[in-house]
Amino acid sequence: MTTAHQVRVRSVRDHPAKGDGHRVLVDRLWPRGVSKEDAALDEWLKEAGPSTELRQWFGHDPDRFDEFATRYEEELTDSDAWDQLQQIVKERGRVTLLFGAADHEHNQAVVLRDLLTR
Repeated sequence: MTTAHQVRVRSVRDHPAKGDGHRVLVDRLWPRGVSKEDAALDEWLKEAGPSTELRQWFGHDPDRFDEFATRYEEELTDSDAWDQLQQIVKERGRVTLLFGAADHEHNQAVVLRDLLTR
């Protein structure tokens, strides 16, 4: 759908960068300890985050990440939020997906980026 350089992944705790483009938080829950001002996001697409059941099952366990990614992709099938996210990338060109997890390699934003850049 798009090229890899157009969709970036960053922690919501990272300071915004000039090259971020449109900043979208893709968590269902607001990240603890982050003010809305500090997040400097353009959009909070809650529904793009994994379901509560899937998030709790995953528990940010790296050993479960591949299975998490598969289940998460299934959840996104026919999802309005997934359609909306694809449209944002198409319209905005450069998008940064923001996540609140401590693990920068095993989270839903990484899965979304990989799906969007396939």
